[in-house]
Amino acid sequence: MAELKVTQVKSGIGEKPSARATLRALGLKRIGDQVSHADRPEIRGMVRAVRHLVVLEEVK
Repeated sequence: MAELKVTQVKSGIGEKPSARATLRALGLKRIGDQVSHADRPEIRGMVRAVRHLVVLEEVK
């Protein structure tokens, strides 16, 4: 199964509470944090909700 590497590139300060909660649920706390998740529809949807704050990279 493929992995997704998610990197936070912008701050959640000033964002809606739901966007900040999504960052926390992904495991991101500050700019530069990286997390790996399995490539699942739930994770893709979370990343899509905060796509203006993160960078997504697919890892084989």
